[in-house]
Amino acid sequence: MRAHILQHVPFEEPGSIAPWLKSAHYQITATRFYRSASLPNPRDIDLLIALGGPMSVNDEERFPWLRIEKELIRQTIKAGKPVLGICLGAQLIASALGESVYPNRRKEIGWFPVQGLAHEDASIFSFPPSVDVFHWHGETFDLPDEAVLLARSEACENQAFQVGRRVIGLQFHLETTPETAQAIVTHCRQEILPSKFVQPEALILDQPPEKYQTINRLMTDILNFLTKK
Repeated sequence: MRAHILQHVPFEEPGSIAPWLKSAHYQITATRFYRSASLPNPRDIDLLIALGGPMSVNDEERFPWLRIEKELIRQTIKAGKPVLGICLGAQLIASALGESVYPNRRKEIGWFPVQGLAHEDASIFSFPPSVDVFHWHGETFDLPDEAVLLARSEACENQAFQVGRRVIGLQFHLETTPETAQAIVTHCRQEILPSKFVQPEALILDQPPEKYQTINRLMTDILNFLTKK
């Protein structure tokens, strides 16, 4: 089995996803757009993971590879392969399916709760009623027509969604580890401006291990759900 990772900047890495892929015996390949825009054929991959990044899906003039990345996502979804999008990755899924991505009314940076929406259908992933997760986003998107909303928050309505059985987009980061949290703070601290939904740097980084363990377990649950035969 082959998992392919779409990585947009060096400091937004797979985090807790990497050890899960290794334990599940995936061959791991990646497109690192800051080095090369070479992409695989959807037929040759079994799982596609699009990570976050500070750019917008609308920045196609500045980053022309966004066009071919969206096409890869669209074709992988069409092929019925599992696709997971995180933050920018979720916005790319929405854009690839024809929806608009635009600035949210508030930026959301730090640890804030999302509320899971109850679904009785076993083919739809279920989030906890409330869980603190790691956020770093300023844009949002319209839901694709066929999408099911999985979670929302006070600052942002469309926090997680599912399309069919094999596609999930997350506006927030469940893969975050202390190391990846430090990396994004180091590279993006200019965005940490006082606001209701923007926490100070010290508070973002001063979190107990249990918080990371909780979100990493939830990421594992999502990966198991998406790849279940």
